[in-house]
Amino acid sequence: MAYSEKVLDHYNHPRNVGSMDKKDPTVGTGMVGAPECGDVMKLQIKVMRRHQCLDCQNTFDSNLQEPTCRSCGGINLNVSDVIVDAKFKTFGCGSAIASSSLATEWLRGKTVEEAGQIKNTDIVNELSLPPVKIHCSVLAEDAIKAAITDYKKKR
Repeated sequence: MAYSEKVLDHYNHPRNVGSMDKKDPTVGTGMVGAPECGDVMKLQIKVMRRHQCLDCQNTFDSNLQEPTCRSCGGINLNVSDVIVDAKFKTFGCGSAIASSSLATEWLRGKTVEEAGQIKNTDIVNELSLPPVKIHCSVLAEDAIKAAITDYKKKR
């Protein structure tokens, strides 16, 4: 079985390898495994609350409970949770490592809601994974969802 160039790139030069403090209330951790092959994936997200002032349209990040606009002092704010960092540690095959690496790249800058829409088929298509390696992309999707769930539990 030959890996695609994208799989080889992410396997040989994985992005965002590492871990964050899982006790941090702004960090969500997803830990999943695949019994059929023994792959284990830990994926973490760090989330910041992004506020947009409805009075002056200024946008700023803050995890304060009741922030005010830094430009006009307004309190009429739109709030969304934005993923500002993502890390992974994966023990598994090249496809599992590549799926994790790609997922962390995709997560940065997305809202938590947008991140929850990432599907394993998106990863399969981007990496050109063969059918026998699709379970690696499922692991990545499951890890994303588990990290989001963990983050939401802490809020």
